[in-house]
Amino acid sequence: MSLIEGISIGISAIRANKMRSLLTILGIIIGIASVLAMIAIGDGAKEIVLQDAQKLGGANQFTLYRRSTIRIGKNSVPIRTKEYLNYDDVTAIKTDCPSVRHVTPRIRDWRGLLLQSEIGAQTRAGYNGVDASFNSALDWNIKQGRFISDEDVKNATQICVLGAEAATDLFGNTSPLGKEIKIARKVKYHDHRGKRRSRRITDRFTVVGTMMPRGRSLRFGWSFDTMVFFPITTIQERFTGDDRIQEIIVYASTVQDVPSAVQEVKEVIRKRHKGEDRFVKIFEMRKGIRQLQKISKMIKIALGSIAGFSLLVGGIGIMNMMLVAVTERTREIGLRKALGAKPFDILLQFLIESITMCAVGGIIGICIGVLIEEGMSVIAVKIAEIVPEWPAVISVNWIVISVLFSAAIGISFGLYPAIKAAMLSPIEALRKE
Repeated sequence: MSLIEGISIGISAIRANKMRSLLTILGIIIGIASVLAMIAIGDGAKEIVLQDAQKLGGANQFTLYRRSTIRIGKNSVPIRTKEYLNYDDVTAIKTDCPSVRHVTPRIRDWRGLLLQSEIGAQTRAGYNGVDASFNSALDWNIKQGRFISDEDVKNATQICVLGAEAATDLFGNTSPLGKEIKIARKVKYHDHRGKRRSRRITDRFTVVGTMMPRGRSLRFGWSFDTMVFFPITTIQERFTGDDRIQEIIVYASTVQDVPSAVQEVKEVIRKRHKGEDRFVKIFEMRKGIRQLQKISKMIKIALGSIAGFSLLVGGIGIMNMMLVAVTERTREIGLRKALGAKPFDILLQFLIESITMCAVGGIIGICIGVLIEEGMSVIAVKIAEIVPEWPAVISVNWIVISVLFSAAIGISFGLYPAIKAAMLSPIEALRKE
């Protein structure tokens, strides 16, 4: 018996008992659809994590910041040093670290400043004191005007660049270029009696540019679009009153270069700070991504395993139906053997029927799985409101695996009924009523 003939007989058997066949392959359909949907949702989550890392500059970055304690065993021990990060460290890292592509310093405050435009509109925004390399390091394009220049940093000019949302809140749909914003803030000081007091001061900054929309960081929660960017020296002069730098963000040439870049940066810090580098803590973006990917992988395995039980149940249903088919078609088997059919032909016939049934269930399951994944993506966006869209990642590899797996189930669970049919004695089979 040819393969095409066997498939034709298998499809005819399914059509002859439509309802029973549908109920039998329902487990396969549910299992395949569930596995595909769960894997697609998991891969979508992974894609969101990678996109979020890209907003921050990519997995090839690591951040240096000053810490006051170090953990030794189970105890936190204070670091007794007056060393701190400054702009000369940034220059030295740029010059002496061959594995480094970009270095950008940052002084930040996520709590927000009160900003007011010339037209009286107000908003609260976080600020970043950065240098001219910041937007190129993050691959973040300018929408209007320009970004902070080296000259702005050198002269501590009172200019600023607005995030997309901050620009809209302050100036609506009109261009903010060349216009001023006022920043009101409280400054704490000690009076002539030594009493601690605070006063409200107002600074004026000229808007020289606006940024393209960037979106919200899932990891940290704040939105890039509500940020205001100032020259880092302006922040030091007007806000902090010292030359300290809160963070230095280093971008290695590639993700593979991160370990060597970390060692080069540590060596620079030791040279510049009297052999001391314990006061600097380094956070590597790739390690954070790796942890999230491990969690995503575990979730996918767990959900995939649960969905896999449906396939097992579906396989048992296939075996049950094929055993019933062997019983119902005993006389047919006897007649075919009497006309010269070999046991292998009988085995192949029932095995192909089983595989065909599972393949049909697999194809239907794939179609339903794609629809479920699209629906779950919409639901996921509504549940996690900070995500504008949940990527629908349908893997061709998993579709192929699903088809092959359903065929494997057909072989595994259809083999015993096929062997039983092949071993029937033609005389006994023809006596069957």
